[in-house]
Amino acid sequence: MLYPMFMLVILTMIIMVLTARVRIGSVQTGKVPQSYYSLMQGHDIPDFVAKTTRNFNNLFEVPTLFYAGGAVYLALDQTGQLPVISAWIFVAARVTHSIIHLSYNNVVHRLTIFGIGNLSVLVMWLGIVNAAG
Repeated sequence: MLYPMFMLVILTMIIMVLTARVRIGSVQTGKVPQSYYSLMQGHDIPDFVAKTTRNFNNLFEVPTLFYAGGAVYLALDQTGQLPVISAWIFVAARVTHSIIHLSYNNVVHRLTIFGIGNLSVLVMWLGIVNAAG
């Protein structure tokens, strides 16, 4: 379980660096005033600034359920494969979601992958609860 959790941390760090670079670049090119970032409002911003920011924020929403489940799995020293497989599916879905979101951004594709990821977290938790008895 530790490896899928670590991979999601790596994805989060990659998106964090990308978001920081996009924000800094938007200020350097004059597309966004630096003051915008104090409250994140009051100015029209380029789409890619909005997308990277939203994608980064997404990595702190449903993934909290993923991390909590992973921590429970590890704390209970469980050995079931279903939660681990579900965790890898969630990570793959999150990577795919970020790629779609930050590239061609098809909402239907993004929603489908988002749903698969969310279902995999539910399956992960069901496997943890079932194994815990």
